Amino acid sequence: MEHKDFAVFVDRDGTINVDVDFLSSPGQLQLIPRSADAIRELNELGIPVIVVTNQSGIARGLYSEADLGAVHLAMDRMLQEHGASVTRYYYCPHHPREGVAPYVTDCPCRKPKPGMLQDAQREFGFDLTRSFMIGDKKIDMEAGRAVGAATIQVGTGYGEGERDAAEGLRDHFAADLYGAVQYIKSIVNQ
Repeated sequence: MEHKDFAVFVDRDGTINVDVDFLSSPGQLQLIPRSADAIRELNELGIPVIVVTNQSGIARGLYSEADLGAVHLAMDRMLQEHGASVTRYYYCPHHPREGVAPYVTDCPCRKPKPGMLQDAQREFGFDLTRSFMIGDKKIDMEAGRAVGAATIQVGTGYGEGERDAAEGLRDHFAADLYGAVQYIKSIVNQ
């Protein structure tokens, strides 16, 4: 059964892959255990998996958009080894105060603003109020809430450290992405 009318939006760093400060090359990429399995299970249900990631390292001049593309290609290859795939990557290269032109801007896409989710809605026609937002940080929960999506915070990355900060902004807390997907499956299968 295909579920194309809604999506699962997933933060990248600290949710799918181990969060290293300003991940800039494929050699730094390391998947969090079971994250590929989680994405594969969503793929098997026909649910689009959309990655939404703030990448202010581009604004700060630490790496380029081409470097980011290489990281996402490497992630695609790692996921394919587990039979998993991401439908689309959206990223915000901006920072409101720091960095180099043209990336220094108070944009609508930088989480906690929901611009990336809205871009995906325009591109694919998703019903955001039936969608899910999974991430480790309070800003992920805020972005999901802003569009009426169900929000799931994971304990990986900054999740445990931001658990109290995101209280009242999330609908569920899961140990990791795999646990979050099990929660989504329990809802979708009802």
